[in-house]
Amino acid sequence: MTAAHVEGFARDLTGSARTVQRRLSAVRSFHAFLVDDDRVGANPSLGVSGPSSPARLPKALGVGVIQQLLDSVSGDDPVSLRDRALLEVLYGTGARVSEVVGLAVDDVYGADGSTSDLLRVVGKGDKERVVPLGSHARAALEAYLTRARAALISPRTRATASLFLGSRGGPLSRQSVWMILSTRAHKAGIVEPLSPHTLRHSCATHLIAGGADIRVVQELLGHQSVQTTQIYTKVTIDSLRDVYYTSHPRARS
Repeated sequence: MTAAHVEGFARDLTGSARTVQRRLSAVRSFHAFLVDDDRVGANPSLGVSGPSSPARLPKALGVGVIQQLLDSVSGDDPVSLRDRALLEVLYGTGARVSEVVGLAVDDVYGADGSTSDLLRVVGKGDKERVVPLGSHARAALEAYLTRARAALISPRTRATASLFLGSRGGPLSRQSVWMILSTRAHKAGIVEPLSPHTLRHSCATHLIAGGADIRVVQELLGHQSVQTTQIYTKVTIDSLRDVYYTSHPRARS
């Protein structure tokens, strides 16, 4: 069997791109077994690639659902103040969860010692960028820093520079953020699947829908290529189409 045979087999496959890729993977594994067992000299399927899977559209929450989530975190205790600041920063900046748990206190403060309206973020490849803090995120961070963070510090972690602290005083982990988000969403009565990345998707989608330039959104999210950001324009176009066909009197026959 040659690579041409495998290519012909791949062309004749039916189903989604994901299904075709799965079947080709099985063929590669089978030929790898034959090579390991000395039944054939080479794997003819190694250079054969299937169709690329279309990029999945990110799922974004509606503005009302985001508000419902944030409004549910209304307590004045240290954990509630931390959680409110955490969620406001995740949605307000569109930062990755790894970037948010990596924030230090100094990334928030301005030169004069007050809470800045800019946040320093270290992203993939240790690339640093500066993102704006909206008024709600800034107010939530001020409340957390002045009234809550000190209460979360334990004697053995007193020197930690991490911005967001866990219940034991150490840096908040990504897993803890997932748990916080899940707990708060359940309390808010939100049934949609929710993750830190959902808030990032929602931030980008709402910015594009509000008229933000795609290059600005690219910079905000820390995307290396604008093509990664362009997927959000498809999301808003689909929303626009839905509203049009639902609302315009001559949209449907």
